[in-house]
Amino acid sequence: MVIFPGFAARSYDLARSAAAPAPAPERAEAVFGGAVGQFASSMQQTEATARDSLVSGADPQALVQALAATELAVETTVAVRDKVVEAYLEILRMPV
Repeated sequence: MVIFPGFAARSYDLARSAAAPAPAPERAEAVFGGAVGQFASSMQQTEATARDSLVSGADPQALVQALAATELAVETTVAVRDKVVEAYLEILRMPV
């Protein structure tokens, strides 16, 4: 049996990359922290748009769009909160 050095080295490289560990998943704290940061940023932008619209008579369409985006963000946050509470209650119901 003849093994060519170039073929063996290439096979070793392929096997090594296939067996490489997967990158660590993003931590839950980072995910939720980012989501909270985006929510706060969205609220601040909406407040600024509403203030500009009411004080200086800026584009009312921008105000409507900002309010719709804020409504979506609040509904999403409430839905996530409800799911977390539901999961917590399920954990409490588990027999010990």
